[in-house]
Amino acid sequence: MKNIRIEIKILIAILFLTSCNNEFLERYPLDRISMETFWNTENDLQAYNNNLYYLVHNGGNVPFLKGHPSGQNYDIWYLDFFSDNTAAVTTRSAPDYLVVRSGKHFATTTPRPWGYTGWEFLRAVNIGIANYDKADAAQSTIDKYKAEARLFRGLFYADKVSKFGDVPYVDKELNVDSEELYMARTPREQVMEKVLADLDFACEKLPADWGDGNAPGRLNKWAALLLKSRVCLFEGTWRKYHGGTNPDMWLQQAAIASKALIDGSPYSIYSTGDKLHDYNAYHRMLDLTGISEVIYWEKFVYGIKMNSTMGYWRELHGCATKSFVEDYLCTDGLPITLSPLYQGDAQIEDVFENRDPRLRQTILHPDDGLYYQIQYNDAISKGPWIDGMTGNVGPTVVSGYHVIKIFERTMDIQHNQNNTSTTPAVILRLAEGLLNYAEARAELGALTQGDLDITINKLRDRVGMPHMKLDNIPVDPRYVNDGVSPLLVEIRRERRIELFLEGFRYDDLRRWKQGKKLETPSMGLFWDEAAEARYAGAAIPTSVDPVSGKTYLDVYKGTSYENPVFDESKHYLWPLPINVLSQNPELGQNPGW
Repeated sequence: MKNIRIEIKILIAILFLTSCNNEFLERYPLDRISMETFWNTENDLQAYNNNLYYLVHNGGNVPFLKGHPSGQNYDIWYLDFFSDNTAAVTTRSAPDYLVVRSGKHFATTTPRPWGYTGWEFLRAVNIGIANYDKADAAQSTIDKYKAEARLFRGLFYADKVSKFGDVPYVDKELNVDSEELYMARTPREQVMEKVLADLDFACEKLPADWGDGNAPGRLNKWAALLLKSRVCLFEGTWRKYHGGTNPDMWLQQAAIASKALIDGSPYSIYSTGDKLHDYNAYHRMLDLTGISEVIYWEKFVYGIKMNSTMGYWRELHGCATKSFVEDYLCTDGLPITLSPLYQGDAQIEDVFENRDPRLRQTILHPDDGLYYQIQYNDAISKGPWIDGMTGNVGPTVVSGYHVIKIFERTMDIQHNQNNTSTTPAVILRLAEGLLNYAEARAELGALTQGDLDITINKLRDRVGMPHMKLDNIPVDPRYVNDGVSPLLVEIRRERRIELFLEGFRYDDLRRWKQGKKLETPSMGLFWDEAAEARYAGAAIPTSVDPVSGKTYLDVYKGTSYENPVFDESKHYLWPLPINVLSQNPELGQNPGW
């Protein structure tokens, strides 16, 4: 099997780098895999698709499963840096996130990571789709591998459309002399019709269970339904708020797909009854096999494939913003602007009092060092530790709100070095499907209390929060100018809280046409003389919050990312790279760039 895998990689590399003309094929060694000798059995189709998975998991070129260009990390933990959810240590973090988050990005000479890239992957997918039917296998067998490839193609184009709008649509193998290499962009709505056809085929033809025991294995029917609901929800809300034809059809498709997942799948919300720990417990497990909520995940093995989750948590990046922390409801189900239970933020311990238990399972409470085995110099440490602090302190962050959601210390303790974590990446989980269904139904004006009870209220039950009631939706004064109903405000809040650090916030703000929220400064802890004494030596500057008039840590003050901007006329889409336009002027640049 190892030799087959290596040879398939060689085959795919050849497909990328050559035009596969007859002369080349005639010269290819007869004792090796080639286009003429391949595509015979189910094993051939499986091996070919295995390498499509390999490319998906190891490249920012095809980010729809949220891989990372280095293959070492997983971007599902990093993508929130594009948004107002998290803040980074600017001197030690890749600027690709921060320039976008601050609105300081521009049309680069070459493609930006996670952007206008990955066309060689599309070529490999199209080659597979054109050749699967050659195999001596039952049509149902052929179709399930074709469905994998079509799911990949649909997700590839959905991602490109979400970032660039119109894009050239290609559904066949191209060679160096193909006219399509110089084609103009295909209108967005035409591309998305093709995307929907690919997703529908995948949902119909993929098996409900590959027999892999979710250890993890291949994308199944339920994964396809979740991904279809995600794509359709994005497209439906984009058309509703940005303009476009028939947004309700896309919202209905999102609702249909997510409801099919809810009703028919074997997955359920993970809960042991431990309301104070269940929300983040499985995000920190090293083996997610059999976890009821997880539909698809990435496995890491020490010494073979590891990640830098601990580097994310320690020093490098991992902290949340004041904006994010303030969105958690109080235990009475009311926002902090309305609840008499809110204790304020004079010190960090107050922030956690009487709040949604997910807050303490997402952000580190100073008293939780023992529970999470947070050690520094062999002693249990009490955070937070802010950049610049002196003395015997632990890993530092810039906002004071230290992310704990994915923290798993076992491998870090054993190996005492970065980039050795085997914390899995939860790529697809049922909770997103529940939220997609609730939002799609609400956008259609069709949401019922029954819908809430099988979706958002299931998530609230896990942590013991009050149910959302249609006849008692709070009106948070912070969001009265968003242009949507209080119901949608609360559904969007629930999504932000539940899916934090899972790569959704930036795309959500874009599809909702709420990009102006990215102009909110990335602030942290409340700051006064008591805080200055408690966090002696902290080097993060402070600013006065224009809303409350109080002083807080201001993460990006004094850097090139200070004073974020969002230009409504251009920033909802990304610019095409300059070298791409020079090679094909027919593509044209996006407005404002």
